[in-house]
Amino acid sequence: MSDRGGSRLDRMVHGFALRRWARAAESAAETDLSDLRDQRGRARALRSHIDKLLHVAEGRLALPAIGSTAIAKPHGTDWAWRPELWRGPLGVPGMSSVQSKAMLGREVTLFHDCAHSELTLRQLRNTREADLAPFGLRLDVFQFDGSYLSLAIDLPKDATEGLRKRHVIRMETIVEMEKPLELFARLNIKHGPNTEQIVREVPVSAEEVAVEFDLAYTKMNEKRVTGLWLDVIFEGPQMNQVILRDLTMTRFPRAEM
Repeated sequence: MSDRGGSRLDRMVHGFALRRWARAAESAAETDLSDLRDQRGRARALRSHIDKLLHVAEGRLALPAIGSTAIAKPHGTDWAWRPELWRGPLGVPGMSSVQSKAMLGREVTLFHDCAHSELTLRQLRNTREADLAPFGLRLDVFQFDGSYLSLAIDLPKDATEGLRKRHVIRMETIVEMEKPLELFARLNIKHGPNTEQIVREVPVSAEEVAVEFDLAYTKMNEKRVTGLWLDVIFEGPQMNQVILRDLTMTRFPRAEM
C-alpha cells in the first residue's frame, strides 16, 4: 500500500528543497554570475522532471480525459482526428500581442496583417459534462486594424493516405462568442505544385456546428496529394472573444447516387 502523505523524512527534504529554491529565486538578481550559471543548469534539469510529472498528472487527474479520442463519427468514417491543442496540455498554453505566423503547439498557426497586435490566444480546460474534448481554444480580439484573421491547422500525414475524390471531409466544432461574427472554414489540398481550396461558411446560429467538403468538386490529383490544412477565418473580429470548445475532422466516402 502506498504512503499517501509520504514519509516524514520525505516531507522534510521536500520542504528544505522548496526553501532553498525560493531563496535562490529571490536573490537571483544579485547572485554571482558563475553561481547563477550553475543554478540555471540545475534548475533546468529539475524543471524537465517536474514538467513531465505535471503533464502525466494533468492527464490522469482531469476530466474530460486528456488525449480523448472520443469523436462523433458519421457512418462509414475511415479517418478521424482531433488536433493536439484540443487533446492535451501544451507546454506554452497561451500568448498575448500575438504576431502573425505565431504557433500555439505544433499544428495551429495564427495569421493576420495587423500593424499593432491586440490579440491573445490561450488554451483552456473544458470542464462541462457535455464536452468530449479535454481542452478548448480562446481567442480574444481587442482593437483590430487588419484586413484578415485566421487560424491554420495542419492535418497529419495520415489524412492523405487513401484520399480519393469520392471522399467527403467533415469539420465539426463547438463555438462560443461574445457577439456574432462571420466564420468560414477553408480546406486546402496540396497536390503536386497545385493547391485546391474549398470554402464553406460556418453557421454560428448554433453552438455545435459542422461543415462538409466534398472532394468530387475539386480537380485534385489523387496520386499526388502531399498535404492538407484547414483555415478557420474570422470576419469582423474586433472587440470579441471566440472560444472553440472542440474541433474534429472526419473523412468518409460519399454515398453513391
